[in-house]
Amino acid sequence: MPAPASAQASFASRFGNLTQPHVRALAWLLDAPDLLDPADPHWEGQIASLGPVNADTAAWLAALDADPAPLLAELGERVYTRLGLYAEKLMAFYFRSHGMLVAHGLQVRATRNDTIGEFDFLLDAGPDGVEHIEFATKFYLLEGAAAQRLDTFVGPNLADSLGAKMRKIIERQLVLGSHPAAQAVLPRPVVRARALVKGWLFYPAAAGPLDPAISSRHCRGFWCQLSELAQLGPSSFVILPRLQWLAPYRGTLPTGSAEGEAVLDAAALQAQLAEQFTRVPMPVLVAVVRQEQGHSVETARGFIVPDDWRARAAFRQKLAAPAS
Repeated sequence: MPAPASAQASFASRFGNLTQPHVRALAWLLDAPDLLDPADPHWEGQIASLGPVNADTAAWLAALDADPAPLLAELGERVYTRLGLYAEKLMAFYFRSHGMLVAHGLQVRATRNDTIGEFDFLLDAGPDGVEHIEFATKFYLLEGAAAQRLDTFVGPNLADSLGAKMRKIIERQLVLGSHPAAQAVLPRPVVRARALVKGWLFYPAAAGPLDPAISSRHCRGFWCQLSELAQLGPSSFVILPRLQWLAPYRGTLPTGSAEGEAVLDAAALQAQLAEQFTRVPMPVLVAVVRQEQGHSVETARGFIVPDDWRARAAFRQKLAAPAS
């Protein structure tokens, strides 16, 4: 079975009473451990941390769960297909509600048709300036046995890595405030620029030591090949839609309801994914669930990958490795 579900248990102990899915997702964004260690020298002070959720914010979340109308109005009627954009909207609502937000999604252009970049968030840093927060929610799988480099964590679609993402954020996005074209749109000077990174990292069985730049408290999951699914034992699973990748899953309807995500045993999950992988050979995120008072509650999560994914990931790593 996967490692003990400390991230799920921790979230449940503080916010298990929340039932509205968008509020649960926001609570996770605020409360989840940092993916990266802000204190590690590797980051040179460029990683932000929200810190623990205090009693006032917890009470605000509970009130929002009871009456989510303001949050639903913020999200609007738009159907979100990009998890990052959805998470940004949730955080913008939080920053605005707490009087911190100066600007969200502020674009910087050299000319009308030439966009230099975009500030995810500008937060109030006092009369002298603003803080630029570059925000990311990321999900990476460890390729290999040891996380000794950030590049050994690769995206499910193999399009990027944790190392490549952080290099882009630090070398290109966090310096946007110093670009001459930014001065025309900034309401106040940028006095600090940092990255706020939330997410989950997923490990194969018997993974080795971590890169110290990664927070030791980060949210963890597992990954395995489809042919290894039986090794997880007699569990129940729910396939997680992309917009439910943030907070631990809590089914809003009893098992078997046609209106909710289906709860599958290992055999049913293997059959469904075997057919799906013939059409779309992309890893699928699943929650391991238990039944609790008529709901399906996540106890662990992991990616199930096609049986050739490991070889494809290793090949990608070889291509991406720096020349010696």
